Amino acid sequence: MPNLAALLKEAITRLSRREVRRQLGGMKKASAQYRRHIAALRRQIGSLERQVGVLRKRAPPGTSDPATATDATETRFAAKGLRSHRARLGLSAQEYGRLAGVSAQTIYSWERRKSIPRAQQRAALAAVRGLGKREARARLEALSSRGGKRTRTARG
Repeated sequence: MPNLAALLKEAITRLSRREVRRQLGGMKKASAQYRRHIAALRRQIGSLERQVGVLRKRAPPGTSDPATATDATETRFAAKGLRSHRARLGLSAQEYGRLAGVSAQTIYSWERRKSIPRAQQRAALAAVRGLGKREARARLEALSSRGGKRTRTARG
């Protein structure tokens, strides 16, 4: 006579496998549908990206992408660029600050990314960025002869 526990175990195993298969059947179908849908979306994205590439090539030169375009009057600021330009001109932070109309501490703060210049200050930096060594020295001398911009002194 077979063991009653073994028979019961086999029956429970068989029934549980059947129930798991029945439950997973719906999930497998849904998963397959989701995968097909994702694949269709990827194909659609690829097609759209190709169309955008073709349209960009056809666009007349000088037109910019409205999604990535920023205000045309806005200038970019890079701390590394400021530091390298100041070094290229051979100017101290004090001298560079006088050219830009700010203090030496402000120049140091911008170079170390502790702060960023406002739009008005970026415009002044853009003007200084266009100067060469001789022009920068000449402008500094002109500022010195006029008295330049005075900085506050500490009271003692």
